[in-house]
Amino acid sequence: MGKPELDMAAERSIDPELLAQAQRLGISVAGMSERQLRLHLQKVDPAGAEERARRWAEENAEAITDHNARVTRRGLISDHFRKW
Repeated sequence: MGKPELDMAAERSIDPELLAQAQRLGISVAGMSERQLRLHLQKVDPAGAEERARRWAEENAEAITDHNARVTRRGLISDHFRKW
């Protein structure tokens, strides 16, 4: 049994890294949204999901730090809605 074929619509609308992971695991993505595939991969390959999350945090660390500093200085845009 070979690897499942990916349809062209899925290739255009789903993160290529998720598609590659699904293909490696032999998972058909037919009829799945990116969100559905992401949730399914978290269940069947939690180590892969954790690795993607770690890489994302590492790649975006500078932006996250900048955002947190800005919120610390200025507060949140929605602060004026708070009643507590």
